[in-house]
Amino acid sequence: MSNSNMTRRGMLKTGAVAGAGVALPTIFTASSAAAYTNEPTGSTVTLGFNVPQTGPYADEGADELLAQKLAVEHLNGEGDGGCLNTFSSKALKGNGILGKKVEFVTGDTQTKSDAARASAKSMIEKDGAVMINGGSSSGVAVAVQGLCQEAGVIFMAGLTHANDTTGKDKKANGFRHFFNAYMSGAALAPVLAAEMGKDRRAYHLTADYNWGWTQEESIVASTEAMGWETVNTVRTPLAATDFSSYIAPVLNSGADVLVLNHYGGNMVNSLTNAIQFDLLAKVANGKDFKIVVPLYSELMATGAGENIKGVLGSMNWNWQLTDDGTKAFVKSFGEKYGKPPSNSAQTCYAQTLLYADACERAGTFNPCGVVEALEGFEFDGLGNGPTLYRAEDHQCFKDVLVVRGNMNPTSPYDTLEIVEKTPVEQVTYAPDHPMFAGGALGSCNPGA
Repeated sequence: MSNSNMTRRGMLKTGAVAGAGVALPTIFTASSAAAYTNEPTGSTVTLGFNVPQTGPYADEGADELLAQKLAVEHLNGEGDGGCLNTFSSKALKGNGILGKKVEFVTGDTQTKSDAARASAKSMIEKDGAVMINGGSSSGVAVAVQGLCQEAGVIFMAGLTHANDTTGKDKKANGFRHFFNAYMSGAALAPVLAAEMGKDRRAYHLTADYNWGWTQEESIVASTEAMGWETVNTVRTPLAATDFSSYIAPVLNSGADVLVLNHYGGNMVNSLTNAIQFDLLAKVANGKDFKIVVPLYSELMATGAGENIKGVLGSMNWNWQLTDDGTKAFVKSFGEKYGKPPSNSAQTCYAQTLLYADACERAGTFNPCGVVEALEGFEFDGLGNGPTLYRAEDHQCFKDVLVVRGNMNPTSPYDTLEIVEKTPVEQVTYAPDHPMFAGGALGSCNPGA
């Protein structure tokens, strides 16, 4: 998109608003001298970090915030530089972004869409944030992405795994580095078939919001394609803490695999309840009963303790990878915080650097310039290997990990072991795939 087109769209939008005489929210009423929302005019630029500091995903949010703070330090030339030293793009020099020192403000999403929108809106309107990053819920991500599109700022999603984020709810101002539910199914299915066989009967417990729904759809599709039968799919409230009443019916369902489409504290509790029912010691249909957790994190595995041993799942990234980007990030994070980072931390760190790098390459904070710089961008050195930010849907494509609960962990941090690094070709799908249909990317919105 040319700068003249961006300017013309901004002028047309401003003219239409002025002619209609409509009173608009603050986020649409920047100074007439501004070319876009929250254009930085001083020596600093402000980023907004919106993470769950309370609620069922609070552990993930705490780790995301640690990584975001580390990214700001590295951008400002503090510490050892982390992945600035390994990133294939060399636009970032450790002198802020476009010569402006990076500052940040934070908000608590509470893992609630309304709360997340409110905190993001405050950071944009009151604090002048030019980019929002974070979140550990796809419901939150979709809500905040929509707000950022309306406001004219960039949304760099954190941990959001639902197909919808870059599917029916995709937006031009939004970008996702994290993998999605389709990718989990595509990576897991061959491993499940090899280890458990193709003649299995699965029972799904699913968190009742858009992430759970799309994960269930993806895992059902990928496992049925290899011969599994789906016995039942049962939705569970996100606020649930005791899943005993949902586990009990599994015993008499005829299923021999329980799939837990849960995350964070939900997964820790549902898996704990399943183990209390002694499911893994059962035999059904002449087969040893199995449990699958399609989406894993290190923090969940630690919370589940002994219960996680031998249980298969997928991940976006793991600190035990040996590429240069991973080693650089793990070293920086570990030296500062005394522990390895989670995959939610890694994706928020990477997204913060990717935004800053796009501004540098575009020579502007204008969101339309950032969009143009990120669309079709190929990069390496941030911890996931070679990666593409696909232009058609703003989804990153890279290798996906299949992991298993470690049978013999040697520390609190190696609770998961990498079973397979699934090549990106196996998890890539067409932009118009039916699971991602129903929405249009649209055009970037510079806001002002």
